Amino acid sequence: MTQDGPEQSGTRAEGTGDGVSDGVSDGATAGGRPPTTADAATVVTEGTPSAPAPAQRSVGGDAGRFGIPGRPLRRNSFLVGFTGALGVLLAYAVYLGLRNAAGILVLVVIALFLAVGLHPMVARLHSWGLPRGLAVAAVTLTVLALLCAGVLALVPPIVTQTGQFLDQVPSYLEALRRNETVNELAERFDLVRRAQEAANADVVGRALGGVLGGAQFVFGTVFRVLTVLVLTIYFLVYFDRLRDLSYALVPRSRRERVQLIGDEILTKVGAYMVGALTIAVLAGAVAFVFALAVGLPYPFALAVVVAVTDLIPQIGATIGAVIVSLVGFATDPSVGIACVVFFVVYQQIENYLIYPKIMRRSVQVNEVAALVAALLGVSLLGVIGALIAIPTVAAVQLILREVIIPRQDAR
Repeated sequence: MTQDGPEQSGTRAEGTGDGVSDGVSDGATAGGRPPTTADAATVVTEGTPSAPAPAQRSVGGDAGRFGIPGRPLRRNSFLVGFTGALGVLLAYAVYLGLRNAAGILVLVVIALFLAVGLHPMVARLHSWGLPRGLAVAAVTLTVLALLCAGVLALVPPIVTQTGQFLDQVPSYLEALRRNETVNELAERFDLVRRAQEAANADVVGRALGGVLGGAQFVFGTVFRVLTVLVLTIYFLVYFDRLRDLSYALVPRSRRERVQLIGDEILTKVGAYMVGALTIAVLAGAVAFVFALAVGLPYPFALAVVVAVTDLIPQIGATIGAVIVSLVGFATDPSVGIACVVFFVVYQQIENYLIYPKIMRRSVQVNEVAALVAALLGVSLLGVIGALIAIPTVAAVQLILREVIIPRQDAR
């Protein structure tokens, strides 16, 4: 006899109670003996539907196309230890995979960050009636045009200065050879013999290795730039689908709140990108006008340097100012002093007037947190880490304010 649950027992008691009584009474009348427990059990069993056999029950639900799942394995010390060892091996394998793919993952993060920053521009063009594909193409071509303009501004001065230096090398050597002090030092320390000994096959091999390493660095840089560009285009094209897929992975009960917080984070990252580009372009334009006014060589190249370095939080503007000031001192000491005064004044205006107007309303990042994040970003990922530090801090602050702190207050 099978045992049923409380609900089935209660139902049986209500629906078959009369039948049990009648059956027992009839048995007592017919046989002339009082009813027994066996008679009552027989009547109850015959009057109710039989329970399913143990082989027909499903432990995890109805039988599917792969049959009925069996009972879970018993937990013993060997199984627990074996499962723990598998977990440790899996964690170590994941660590090795992340370490080996760290370079590619950094490129993916950079491309995703650029896509999040450029998506508001694509959305704006799409809202104006332009198809999404054409909007992505327009934004991508604009970014490529800016990159090409920067490269064309920086490469010619470098090539020109390098060529002029190589042309002057023979005259430098001749001047050194005629210098009495240099000749005396060369004889005293036997510099000629040491130079001849140094110019052996090993030195030549190391020099060739350096040349090959430089070529490998150039091709690697080109490959990384192209990879980031292609990934950014794909992320821009499928941005809405990727965002919706990410939200679909969240449970339905929390999906709406996660979607609101996620959209706010994306908005802050995009606002930071637009604001940073605006401030950098403004700094480059002002530096270009100043370079033309004081007569600095290669004013457009120096303006590009100022704009690019201004993208680095906290320390970028100082780096650009130092570079331009050094060029100014190399041109003329008075020009160098003018450069120092100009950048000190401009940085004060940028820090206390331009930056608050453009950035703080959209990002709202604490100054101490921004400085610490920039330093950590530089130590972890270099310049790229410094670039993504501020929006990361903005996202963390939003999560703390909207999720962590209310949860702690509710306890």
